[in-house]
Amino acid sequence: MAVSVTASTISSFRSDRTTRIAATSSSSASSSKLSSSSSLQVPVQLRCVRIGRSGVSAPSRPRILPVVAAKKQTFSSFEDLLATSDKPVLVDFYATWCGPCQFMAPILNEVSITLNDKIQVVKIDTEKYPSIADKYNIQALPTFIIFKDGEPYDRFEGALTADQLVQRIETTLKVKQ
Repeated sequence: MAVSVTASTISSFRSDRTTRIAATSSSSASSSKLSSSSSLQVPVQLRCVRIGRSGVSAPSRPRILPVVAAKKQTFSSFEDLLATSDKPVLVDFYATWCGPCQFMAPILNEVSITLNDKIQVVKIDTEKYPSIADKYNIQALPTFIIFKDGEPYDRFEGALTADQLVQRIETTLKVKQ
């Protein structure tokens, strides 16, 4: 099968520069000629792809991570944090290697800002503090536990949108008060 690639122009995703690739494939091995044509929209950053011994790789570019406005606090113990909090505490049990946990970082920041007067948001790395994870039987990541007066009130697992998380917290605090 032969593939021919020609370049024309269409808008790319992130630049004023444009790139268009039209691919046509055909097979001359059979008596009936099979031919297809399609247009591919390729971001400018992917125009230069290196093929090496370790496979195909695109040029590296710096990762842009969202700014999370969190303040790092130190407590003598987790129980001390729960006992001294004047409002309910939402604890996010996470791990640095967990994709859904990383997805939740900016969402937790947004929820913390939205519910600043109602709840305190705390993140606990289960790799650094396995004894706390064991105490609360953390089996999946991310796991969220809402504590009130030092005791677990509600528990749920998995990534949620900011709206879903806010609704879950508000419902839990209204129902259980």
